[in-house]
Amino acid sequence: MTSSLSAIQNSLKRRKLDGLLITQPENRRYLSGYTATDSSISETSGVLLIPVKGTPFLLTDSRFELHAKEEAEGFDVVLYPKGMLALLKNLLPKLKIKRLGFESHYMLHSSAEKMSSALGKKNVELVPLTDLVEKMRLRKQSEEIEKIQKSVLLNEEVFQEVFKGLKPGMTEVEVALQIETTMRLKGAERPSFDTIVAGGPNGALPHAVPSNRPLKKGEPVVIDMGLILDGYCSDMTRTVVLGTPDSKTKKLFRLVRKAQKAGMAAIKAGVVAKDVDRAARQVIEKAGYGDKFGHGLGHGVGIAVHEPPSLSKRSRKKLKEGMVVTVEPGIYLPGWGGIRLENMVEVRADGCRNFNKDTTFLDI
Repeated sequence: MTSSLSAIQNSLKRRKLDGLLITQPENRRYLSGYTATDSSISETSGVLLIPVKGTPFLLTDSRFELHAKEEAEGFDVVLYPKGMLALLKNLLPKLKIKRLGFESHYMLHSSAEKMSSALGKKNVELVPLTDLVEKMRLRKQSEEIEKIQKSVLLNEEVFQEVFKGLKPGMTEVEVALQIETTMRLKGAERPSFDTIVAGGPNGALPHAVPSNRPLKKGEPVVIDMGLILDGYCSDMTRTVVLGTPDSKTKKLFRLVRKAQKAGMAAIKAGVVAKDVDRAARQVIEKAGYGDKFGHGLGHGVGIAVHEPPSLSKRSRKKLKEGMVVTVEPGIYLPGWGGIRLENMVEVRADGCRNFNKDTTFLDI
């Protein structure tokens, strides 16, 4: 991401900053290619220090030394045996960094206060920044689009394989475990989020947690799954029936599919995000189920599974070429269940490109 680093350094010049500290894991990976993960927001496998001029740094500890040197091409890997703050206190003066930007939307307030105290407010001024790298990630480059396509296709392949073995009596947990195991066996780094398997009435919960409830013949089962391949995420939802669906399931399924098609048809560069949401939502509203579709139509996907832009009735952002979003309308009926269908698409000048190739499970 040499061009991105140059853009950041130019941005630092305009803001009269001497450097930038990157702590957000997805931003760190986006800029450096370093794949190590953080166990929590208070523990880190490393941070990036980008001076306004010269070579950027990846600061980490001995546990990640080989990992960092192997992956972070173009970065000087520096270890902090006595902790990151001690290293920064020594390194920043050498780099003549007196005004240091930091990701205030990610760094804990307590961590920022501790850093400010350790560095000395008179020596280093910490300047809060938000979404500097995230704005760069909004529009995907061609190589990113290719990686996303491969992630989506592998996700579909996993679903197809697991679906063949589904049968009534299997629990939601069993199915979720099979999905996530198959992902890894087929080469995925890991799931991009916790897999959702929700049968019958549990499907009325958009973010249901798989339980030990057995799947039953004839009921709708919502399966929301995604994986990370070569750093990029996929996200897909299918609603399936083990056996023959009844007339109500068919009716709602076809309605949600119609709404999804309407949303996808509305997507193109220059369109306001809320208008895309509206195109799909009005299909469901006209059928009398408007109050049963509470969440937004979709969200951005890339190196993170949830990132801007948001396709919601509140978003006034205009879509741009190269953005990647989900289109996932749903209907949720307490006590009965839910129907949700989700595809991923690339925003283009004249419409959108659907990354999902398999249409087998999009018709009942």
